[in-house]
Amino acid sequence: MTDPTPVRAPLEDIALFLRRLQWTALGVGACWLLWVLAPVLTPFVVAAMLGWLGDPLVDRIERTGRSRNTSVALVFTLMALLVTLVLVILVPLIERQITTLIVSLPTYRVWFTETAIPWLEQRTGFQISVWLDLNHLIELVRSNWERAGGVATTLLGYLSRSGFALIAMVANIALLPVLTFFFLRDWDKLVERVASLIPRDYLGTVSRLAKESNDVLGAFLRGQFLVMLALGVMYGVGLWGVGLDLGILIGIVAGLLTFVPYLGPASGIILGVVAALVQYGDWKHVLGVLAVFGVGQVVESYWLTPKLVGDRIGLHPVAVIFAVLAGGQLFGFLGMLLALPVAAVINVLLRYAQERYTHSRLYAGEQPAAPLEPALAPAAAGADAAERESQQ
Repeated sequence: MTDPTPVRAPLEDIALFLRRLQWTALGVGACWLLWVLAPVLTPFVVAAMLGWLGDPLVDRIERTGRSRNTSVALVFTLMALLVTLVLVILVPLIERQITTLIVSLPTYRVWFTETAIPWLEQRTGFQISVWLDLNHLIELVRSNWERAGGVATTLLGYLSRSGFALIAMVANIALLPVLTFFFLRDWDKLVERVASLIPRDYLGTVSRLAKESNDVLGAFLRGQFLVMLALGVMYGVGLWGVGLDLGILIGIVAGLLTFVPYLGPASGIILGVVAALVQYGDWKHVLGVLAVFGVGQVVESYWLTPKLVGDRIGLHPVAVIFAVLAGGQLFGFLGMLLALPVAAVINVLLRYAQERYTHSRLYAGEQPAAPLEPALAPAAAGADAAERESQQ
């Protein structure tokens, strides 16, 4: 009787290869679909993140004896009130700051053309003013438009794209509260439905990884949001105290960009120094700007981030920067929105893969200990004999 193992092994290998090929094709298809539908999916992703962030509070209220609908209504009302409060406070403030910026634009143009550019040309030797000449720019734009098919065609295409983009943005804003409410109400059902589709053999592993990813993401996103809020207020108030007309606007921008390591303070310092030089033209206010961001970085590094965020995401700053840039390049705004959550989940999966590898036979090997080198064996035997004589 022949052994069926040599016949069955190749068939099993082929079946395993086909299963892996199916999963790979499914992953590639999902990425392609995400890339195609990125503009449409943005409000759904934002609403899902808001529902995920608010679900623990809904569950906590529900455990007090209230119904799910009542708990969702309370949390949704609280979120709406917070958003309304922020808009009531920030929108008039930002509007005044933007008006100040528009009024100050001629002053900035004069400073760039008469102070900054001559200073750079004197030290670098490059004729920067030639490239910033108004007639040269007009001629360059005109030639590009002619190659594109004429000014009218380009302008009409731009207006039509802008109109569609504006309509899409308004529709997304209108959809956001509706989608958020439904995600809050049905979050637990969605989780149960996804869990029911997981193969039973992998349920324990997937549940463990999902819980770890959820803990990492929840702690990081809530903490990072608080850090952004605190730094935005600190930078805005500090620059306003220094005397910058655009200090609050620069502080808000620097606080919002804090989620990308080093981008927030770097952009804030550059904008603050330029604003100080244009408005005052002395080094005293420049030093004031640097002092504001220096204090902010010390507070963030030694108090805000350790207390509110900690090392919960476990990603190197270079990895965070790469994730944000890669997500934006691949999927636009949706990619930037998903970059850090996806990177955090991938980091959890990599830690699990490392754990599996360090417990595998490939890492540990089959021998419990490496044999002694031949040159070291006599010395080790002599040391053992000397130890036995001393004990006797």
